[in-house]
Amino acid sequence: MKNSSIKIIVLEKDTSLHSVYKNHFEEIDGYEVVGSYTSAKDAIKDYKFTKPQIVLSEIDLDDMNGVDAIKLFKKKDWEVKIIMFSEINDFDVIKNAFKKGANGYLTKPLTLDKLEHALRSMEKEGAAMSNDIVKKIISNFHRKTFAFFSERENQIVDFLCQGATYKMIAKKLFVTPSAVNFHIQNIYLKLDVNSKSEALSKLEQLQNQLEQY
Repeated sequence: MKNSSIKIIVLEKDTSLHSVYKNHFEEIDGYEVVGSYTSAKDAIKDYKFTKPQIVLSEIDLDDMNGVDAIKLFKKKDWEVKIIMFSEINDFDVIKNAFKKGANGYLTKPLTLDKLEHALRSMEKEGAAMSNDIVKKIISNFHRKTFAFFSERENQIVDFLCQGATYKMIAKKLFVTPSAVNFHIQNIYLKLDVNSKSEALSKLEQLQNQLEQY
């Protein structure tokens, strides 16, 4: 393993998929699987040896719900990034995962392309979501214009909720990616968040508050 490689551990109940995921990560430059497990307790037990920077965990594990295991990994290392995955794309499950501290949520099957896209999204935006998960969030978040955002910021919020990247937003608004980044940083500042996933969660909370009045 190269010293510069980002270390990953995988938690998947189906052991036949361990080698599949390992092969996937061997195809993605800069990442290395240093442990594969079926239970959270075993992964925690080896944590001082593996010292992962990313935990890729299924929700349905042998010993516990993967979402409940998030706090165990965060207790070991608050900075570790956690990507949950499952066949389930229920909005409440997804929301709970992010609330507990997940940095991403993917749906099975985990193809090479899906994993690579998730990791690159994590690098650039600090969060990773499958396209169907983004659509699920959108379907549960009816967008409105927020008074504390400028007209441009509201436009960008709308595009963010559609899963658009900085480059896509810049192209649609005929501005530079750096200009989009400037507005997004202002959006994060106003929402008091640090990532796209936190922003989506906060906006969904604000939407619910609006609907109560």
